[in-house]
Amino acid sequence: MHYYRYSNAEVSCWYKYLLFSYNIVFWLAGVAFLAAGLWAWSEKGVLSDLTKVTGLHGLDPVVLVLVVGIVMFTLGFAGCVGALRENICLLKFFCGTIVFIFLLEMAVAVMAFLFQDWVRDKVKEFFENNIKSYRDDIDLQNIIDSLQRINHCCGAQGPEDWDFNIYFDCKSESKSREKCGVPFSCCIPDPAQKVVNTQCGYDIRKKSKSQWDDQIFVKGCIHALEAWLPRNIYIVAGVFIAISLLQIFGIFLARTLISDIEAVKASNAF
Repeated sequence: MHYYRYSNAEVSCWYKYLLFSYNIVFWLAGVAFLAAGLWAWSEKGVLSDLTKVTGLHGLDPVVLVLVVGIVMFTLGFAGCVGALRENICLLKFFCGTIVFIFLLEMAVAVMAFLFQDWVRDKVKEFFENNIKSYRDDIDLQNIIDSLQRINHCCGAQGPEDWDFNIYFDCKSESKSREKCGVPFSCCIPDPAQKVVNTQCGYDIRKKSKSQWDDQIFVKGCIHALEAWLPRNIYIVAGVFIAISLLQIFGIFLARTLISDIEAVKASNAF
């Protein structure tokens, strides 16, 4: 690569290498996400049988990790190479994609605020679909268990939602030992027990509802999340603002570098 000095225009090394440093973090994070996703898939045998992905009706968390990894890897690569090689096409691709993601985030935030009932229905539908696939994927199972345990909740609207899962359904013809029960993550923990009792939810829904309060969480996870959000609104807003500022900073660096490169080319043309 040849470098030239122009009397009236030059590419700022400060912006150039600052943008490169900004994107190297993106690129390394993308590599980490991709490595973690591929490792998780290899552990589940998906890499040797891709039909296992389509066989899961709920969300496979590994797919989300891989998508995030691919986006971050691609953006980081485009930004790094675009900055070092002063390639306007790659820089515009990086900048345009960041702008698109930023506008998409803003649109989702506005829609979530304006159409709260619709969002609540979609979250309920999403949660119920994942309850159906609870035993089909270990990663999905761990996420649902963590969500229920941390938020002291059970099901989307309540414990009865576990009828959506064939293993826990009270009305099914299944011979499952978990029939008419709930996962252990729905159980109220006993401080005296040092070992988690994974069978604590067995047959609990065969009892009267008045007995549930002493053994399991009866509040649905949607209600728990709705109660959690107002208590942590400043944390959520702070995270959203921090991410937005990082995106705006990246857009500013890319646009400034593109302007410098175009000015140098224009100057060189004369």
